[in-house]
This record gives sequence, C-alpha cells and structure tokens, in this order.
Amino acid sequence: MGNKRVMVPADEVDLTVVKYEPEVIQGVCLCYQQMLRKSVIPETPMYKPEFPTQEPEPGVVGLEEDGKPEDRVEFALKCLPNYDAGNCWTGDSTPSFRYWKIRDYAYAYRSGLANPSMVAERFITAMEEFSRKKLPTPLLISFDAEELRKQAAESTQRFKEGITGNPLSILDGIFMAIKDDIDCYPHLSKGATTWLHEVRPVRKDAVCVSRLRSCGVIFVGKANMHEMGLGTTGNNPNYGTPRNPHASDRYTGGSSSGPAAIVASGLCSAALGTDGGGSVRIPSSLCGVVGLKTTYGRTDMKGSLCDAGTVEIIGPIAANVEDVMLVYAAILGSSPSDRISLRSSLPCLPTLTSSESSNALGSLRLGKYTEWFNDVFSTDISQKCDNILNLLLEKHGYKTIEIAIPELHEMLMAHLVSIGSESLCKLKPDYEDGKDVKLTYDARINLVLFQSFTASDYVAAQRLRRRLMYHHMEILKKVDVIVTPTTGMTAPVIPRNALKVGETDLQVTGGFIIILNFLIICFYINVMSGSPVAIIEGLRVAPFLSSSEMVNACGLTAGNLMRFIIAPNLLGLPAISVPVGYDNQGLPIGIQLIGRPWAEASILRLAAAIEDLCPEPKKKPMSFYDMLKGN
Repeated sequence: MGNKRVMVPADEVDLTVVKYEPEVIQGVCLCYQQMLRKSVIPETPMYKPEFPTQEPEPGVVGLEEDGKPEDRVEFALKCLPNYDAGNCWTGDSTPSFRYWKIRDYAYAYRSGLANPSMVAERFITAMEEFSRKKLPTPLLISFDAEELRKQAAESTQRFKEGITGNPLSILDGIFMAIKDDIDCYPHLSKGATTWLHEVRPVRKDAVCVSRLRSCGVIFVGKANMHEMGLGTTGNNPNYGTPRNPHASDRYTGGSSSGPAAIVASGLCSAALGTDGGGSVRIPSSLCGVVGLKTTYGRTDMKGSLCDAGTVEIIGPIAANVEDVMLVYAAILGSSPSDRISLRSSLPCLPTLTSSESSNALGSLRLGKYTEWFNDVFSTDISQKCDNILNLLLEKHGYKTIEIAIPELHEMLMAHLVSIGSESLCKLKPDYEDGKDVKLTYDARINLVLFQSFTASDYVAAQRLRRRLMYHHMEILKKVDVIVTPTTGMTAPVIPRNALKVGETDLQVTGGFIIILNFLIICFYINVMSGSPVAIIEGLRVAPFLSSSEMVNACGLTAGNLMRFIIAPNLLGLPAISVPVGYDNQGLPIGIQLIGRPWAEASILRLAAAIEDLCPEPKKKPMSFYDMLKGN
C-alpha cells in the first residue's frame, strides 16, 4: 500500500516548483515500474492527440486542403522571397558553399542550362560508383535506373513543349527519395527488413507520394532506414548502414537515415521520411539539413507502414527551409477521418517577404527550459543554439520566456509504451508466424520488450498523454514556440563491429533504445515481466548484449539523441529542426522549434529567420555530389 503513488490532477501541478531531473537509466527504469504500474493517474485516457481550438496565426496565408497539390505548390511559391539566380549561373565563384535549391533546378531547366535527363544520368553514375567501389554508404534499398530514366525523360519532354514549356509545377523534374516504409510504386516497401515485402505487396503510391507525383516529382527509389524504424542511429545490418556525409565514420541518425543522407549529399533536393520518435528531426540535425514534423493528422498516412499509429507522421527533409515549404505544400491534407475527429485548422504558410510576416516574427514569444536546454553531451550544442537565440533577439527583438516542463520522465515512458504497443500490434501476426527470426537482433529485443507491456500499461500511458497535453497547452498559452536543441549530441561514431550485427549503444541511442535494452536485461536477470515468452526470447538474444554493456548500463546518462524530441510525437505537435552550425569536430548541430497544434506556418517562419541569421557558413560535406553542374 505504501508504494502506491497518487498523482494530483494536472491542473493542480505547481510549475514554479518543478525541478529538472537528468535522464539517468535507474530513474527511467523506476519510472516504468512505478509511474505506470504503481501510480493512480486521475486523467481520462487520450488515445490519439486531441487539440483545443487554436487562435489564427498572424501573417500567414491559407491553403486549400482539398485543392490540387500543384496549385498549393504554386501558392507556396508566391510566399517565398523573389528568386535571384545571382552568381550561381554566371560562372563566378560563390563566397561559400550552399546547396542547390528547388528553384535553382527550375531555373536551370527553364533556361536550358540543364534538364532532368542530364541530372538522372549523373545520379545513375553516382549509384554505379557506389556499387563499383563498394562504398560503405548504402543510401537506397530499391533503385531502378531504367525507371528513373523513364521519369526523367517524361519531365524533360514537358519542358521542351511550347515556348515556355509545360512543367506541372515548380517541383517538376525535382529528384526525391522516399523512405522504405512509404509506398512508392513500383518499388517494394520492405521497412528495411528482408521479408516484409513478401507479406505486404505494393499496388499503388502512398497518398503523399501520389500528390508529389502529380506535381512532376521524379522518385529515385526507396531510401535506407533503421529496420522497421525501431532505432535512432540508422544502423542496418540487412542492407548496410548509411554513413554521415560530413564524416564517413559517423552515423546519420535514424530512423530516416537514408533520406537525410541523400539530401545532405546533394543527390536529391528533398526526401520524405516518417517521424514516430524523432525519425525525421534526428537525422536532419545530425546531417545538417532541415526536417519538418507536421501536426499529427496534417498529412494523410495511407500507404505507409505506420498508417495506424497515433504518434507518427510523414514529413519532408530538404537542405533549406524554402524547399521544405514547397514539399510540405504538396503533401499536406488530412485523411477524411482525421479531418472529422481532429478538427484541424486551415493549413497555412508564412509570407516570408511581407512586412506583416516580419512583424509577426518580432512578436513571437519563445519558451526555453534552460536546465533541460543545457543538458547536452557537448556544450558546443547549447552554445550554438544560444548564439542563434541571441541573434534573433538583436535582429527581431523577440521575447524569451523561461518555462518549466513537468513530468519529462513520464512523457518518455508514455511515448515508449504507446509506440511500442502500436508497433507490436501491427507486427504481431507476422512475428508469431515465424518472421521474428528474420529480424535483426536489436529489433527482436525491442519487440520482446513490447510484448511485456500490458493493457493497463497502455491505458496508463494514454492517461499520461492527456495530462501532458494539458501541461503543454498551458505552456503554449504563454509562449508561441518552445525552443530546444534537436539532439543532445552530434553524430556518434559507428562501432566497427556493429555493422554486421547491429548494436545496443546505451548512451548513444537515448531514451527509446536505452530503456528497451536496459529493461530486456531486467527480463532475463530479474524476471521482471514474469512472461515465459519474453524471458525465453530474451535469453535467445542475450548474447547480443555484451557483459560490459550490462554492467555499465545503470551508470550511463540516457537520451543523447531523443532527449528533446518526444513531446511532438506523443502530443502530435508540429516541430522542425534547423541547422545552426557545427561542433569543434565539424559535425552539424540543429535547433528544434516546437509549435502549437496546426501552427506549421509559425515554426516555418522562425526557421527561415534562423537560417538567414546563422553566422556560420555552410560546410561542404565530405561526400557531396553536384547534380546540376556535375562537378
């Protein structure tokens, strides 16, 4: 009886006395045992994000959700600053490296300086180089050179027709990669497994891919990822582990590892990823590009492997904010059911050139939880993020308000139980049918843990979701955007022996996988779950966990990659990661902006301002391909 913990109602929590507690493994494990199984949580369950009515965003323009994707893209184009080809096509050298933008490709195509077929051949040459030299950076799981040539030829022909050409949109002829858990016909969707395509055929595009195709996008294939999305590093023994373009001995981050690396390498202007636990934002931060996680329900998930979850979205990755805006405009649009149940607000974009937008930027109130903000593996991260906040203060005079976010450990556990239970529910029939032995070790370990969750654990997690939603909605009454580093560390080193069998790096992978692997240790040492199935499977994969990891697990600080990214997933809030510089090893650092429900326009506006103010010039990645000029 003395162990029962009765939580006071969320509206009675005094935020002025909230104390930050670093994520330590022992504390997180204790959360699992006490928060879910020994706590009385007064709130009713929230089984998917529910948002209160939101005030309209200032300085924005609305988009027609039911309209044609190409019309939305055209409208988004008008929200951008005037395009100036500048020195890019005059032959003069530019003062520093920059990525080609979508509008650079469009200008080149319309001016006859290049065409999609030329770019396609350069892309194919790059893929052949990977194959010929057996470079350890497998970016694509599925690639068909002839299919790519066919798409490029059709786009090239559209630019040749008529005096001014007949491209479908500004995205016509733009090359994009699609993460391997999103359907892109005729490619298979394997989820980076060796077997999923055998039980789940692909007969058509996912909704978001279909919308991009109507805009003339050229799809290069299915991008690599962490198997089934169950990891944050991008490690994949099945198809090989993508390498970070800035340092080949480093991870890209995951699970959208291939999409982020392809964009950062210059091979594609943009890519689509999925984000259920930071899987768009983490690799975007580690690879030095921009990644947008939309509000839950803003994009239709039909045709993805995670279409039945309550924490996942499909989101764009691009080298800059304006390209993210263009792709976002094309793919947005709630499913019919979500539009009814979520009462979504009108999708909007910021007008980046108007004085009204500038005024809106200056009126933004940014929330910063300083102790949490500074809890990073390297002080370079917090310093670079602080520097950009100071520049925003000097340039736009925005207000920074100190906030406190309660129950961060509870949020971590609620997310883990939610995504774990939902993942297992979808995989269980095939898992029980013997496909479990075809999964990599870390995926099997994760699924073993998921099997230990009970119905009451899941309900308790949803009670916590409602409670945490209340806390965040109260905070977002006082501030417009919550600002954090995207990750607590820059790209981690890939252990050589992890390339063949995977790894359970307890410090690197953070809250999600750290807890998973620590708790599986509990399974076969302490028989915590009492489940014979879990114990037996735990013993089967136990040799994968080294004795040193088991000994040191409790002493490690957790959450280096996932520390700051959980709230947008569990609560369905929009968030974006924007590059703000590099650490002392030259590795990219990202800042995260978390907005109110449906307020993508506000965080896109702030992201564009950060991009313009960033004092550090872009560094050309060690692995970079110039697809327009071919040099």
